[in-house]
Amino acid sequence: MSTFVRFTSNAEVTTIGRGLASRTLPKSRWTHAAHFAAALWLVDLKASHLMPELIRAYNEATGVANTHTSGYHETITQASLRAARAFRAERLHRPLFEVCNELLQSRPGRSDWVQTHWSRERLFSAEKAWAESDLEPLPSEDDIFPKERL
Repeated sequence: MSTFVRFTSNAEVTTIGRGLASRTLPKSRWTHAAHFAAALWLVDLKASHLMPELIRAYNEATGVANTHTSGYHETITQASLRAARAFRAERLHRPLFEVCNELLQSRPGRSDWVQTHWSRERLFSAEKAWAESDLEPLPSEDDIFPKERL
């Protein structure tokens, strides 16, 4: 049995995305799953490029400082967006909430996925800007979910 909370409707995913955008999502609901729900919602709107700005604004609105040691993290966000875009591209015919649930059960949906590509020291160093991977190269969006495994 999965340990994450399953989304049961597109409305739930949309509520998270809109809550992030309006900075009204309760801080307790800004979870790992919510990050991916918001990312997929933005992918569907063709607005995933807004995710960094939205997270920074949300953090500030909920009292989380965006500094070198807390708040927004460019590398984690961009790697996760790459995974979300690739995953959604292969499942355009599926309801958004189902895609989100499936993504969260996949390898890139795990919170430690980025540590396959970045060492903990590099990923969580004082610098929160984009950092090139130092372990395994980050695959292209086409290679994250190879078609033969779908």
